[in-house]
Amino acid sequence: MNKVVRQTRIKELITSQDVSSQDELRSLLKDNGFDTTQATLSRDLNEMGIVRIQTDTGFKYVFHVDDSEPALKQFVSKEIIRVVHNESLIIVRTLPGRAQGVALYLDRMKNEHMIGTVAGDDAIIIVPDSHQNITLIIDAIKKVMQ
Repeated sequence: MNKVVRQTRIKELITSQDVSSQDELRSLLKDNGFDTTQATLSRDLNEMGIVRIQTDTGFKYVFHVDDSEPALKQFVSKEIIRVVHNESLIIVRTLPGRAQGVALYLDRMKNEHMIGTVAGDDAIIIVPDSHQNITLIIDAIKKVMQ
C-alpha cells in the first residue's frame, strides 16, 4: 500500500480513538489492511509529528503541538529524571519507555546548539555543536523541566 494512504489511516486512527502503543497501532493498521513493520511505523510517526504522551489514564498518541504548548511541556517535564554531561555529550535520563518521546520534543525545540539526539528506552544522548555550548543546552532542558 501507498505511504500516503497508510499515513492518512494512521491519522484517522489516532484522532478517532486513544491508541497507547505501537503494537496496538500496528494491530489496528493490520485490521485495516496495512501490514507494516515496527520500523516503518516508527518512521511514519516521526514524519507525521505524532508523539506519545502520558495522560491520567495511561499513554496515547497525539499530533505534536507547538513547543510552547503548556500541556505537552508539562508532560515532558515529568518524564525527565536528570541531565548529566561530560566534556563532549549530554545524557538525559527519562522514565522507562519515554526517551523517544522526550527526544522528539527536544529535537523540535530546534536548539541551534544541538546537532542531534539518539534515544533508547530511558536515556537520550545529545550531541552538541561544541563542548562550549553544553551549558546552554542544559539550561534549555532545565527550562523544560520547570
